[in-house]
Amino acid sequence: MKLLVLDTSTEWCSAALWLDGTIRARRELAGQRHSSLILPMIDGLLAGNGLRLAELDGIGYGAGPGSFTGLRIACAVTQGLAFGAGLPVAGVSTLESLAAQAEGDRVLTLLDARMAEVYWAAYERTDAAWRTVVEPRLALPESVYVPDGDGWVGAGNGFAVLDDALRAPIVARLVRIDDASMPDAAAMAPLAAQAFARGEGRDAAEAAPIYLRDKVALTVDERRARSRA
Repeated sequence: MKLLVLDTSTEWCSAALWLDGTIRARRELAGQRHSSLILPMIDGLLAGNGLRLAELDGIGYGAGPGSFTGLRIACAVTQGLAFGAGLPVAGVSTLESLAAQAEGDRVLTLLDARMAEVYWAAYERTDAAWRTVVEPRLALPESVYVPDGDGWVGAGNGFAVLDDALRAPIVARLVRIDDASMPDAAAMAPLAAQAFARGEGRDAAEAAPIYLRDKVALTVDERRARSRA
């Protein structure tokens, strides 16, 4: 199986090729330059590995949660490439990709959602796949909890935005935390391969983001209320 995987859900921009289990990847801190970086990054990967887009079996993309703009870029690029090459697509959870990067079988994942909130979920490894213990959700940091059981580890930059009072009880339940971990196309590549192997490839028109949030900014009154709280 040969797949292209891309992610623009955070300030990082990344692309990867899954070549029968071998991963070739590129990653760059993009800021707001995702739209100008992602296509040259993909072209470089394909050319560097002697491949044409039409020779691939599908395209995976970071579906979210994450930046509104970043998720739209990922979906638009995926759709454009997939339509042109006649390829199926599969979305990959950014939070599950954090679990895939962690060294552990039970992973609590947190991603900074800005506006004093976090995206979070919990996963448990079963054989070669991940079982969702807590579905991805948007929440205030104080709503985050560690599921029952031992051996939980933490992954994601959401841990870095927790203040000490909120962080302490969570840290006490975790074996360790990697608060520098971010969604990444290379980590998504095995998850995308598993999705295609399960027959979850879809028509390019069905590529859609996972938003979780229905607004991008708080009103002035909401910010004041949040600050007082």
